[in-house]
Amino acid sequence: MGKKIATVITNLFEDSEYTEPAKAFEEAGHEIVTIGNQKGDTVIGKQEESKVPIDYGIDEVDPNEYDALFIPGGFSPDQLRADDRFVEFAKHFMDEKKPVLAICHGPQLLITAKTLEGRDATGYKSIKVDMEYAGAKYADKEVVVCQDQLVTSRQPDDIPAFTRESLNILK
Repeated sequence: MGKKIATVITNLFEDSEYTEPAKAFEEAGHEIVTIGNQKGDTVIGKQEESKVPIDYGIDEVDPNEYDALFIPGGFSPDQLRADDRFVEFAKHFMDEKKPVLAICHGPQLLITAKTLEGRDATGYKSIKVDMEYAGAKYADKEVVVCQDQLVTSRQPDDIPAFTRESLNILK
């Protein structure tokens, strides 16, 4: 049985960090649901290669209805973490020990949700210090899996490892 994966996303996401894992998740039988500011919006990637329709606005969703959370990188997570609704949404998945899949700048949302204390994680080089201040045990590796729940990676080059470990957690 496939999992229902909440994907929080807005403009300037890193194209490949959404498109490649999303395709792999769907091919494995999981459902990707995009959540943004407003249902019906279309968000555009940083490279302007990808346009993603938003399935639901953040005000319309209940985190209890989803099995996992996917946070693509780029500038999207930094914008989302300025909105308390997205922060609370992300916090739910960490608190409930549901799978959280965050790549590149994705962990910024988890920093703001104050959910990285004592967790093994990685992220884009520029947020390493922020993650350490948030209490994460940062590792400069292509993928870090913490407690069979949190999967993090650093950058687009890490997508194959990120996708592989995310699919393992989603089984």
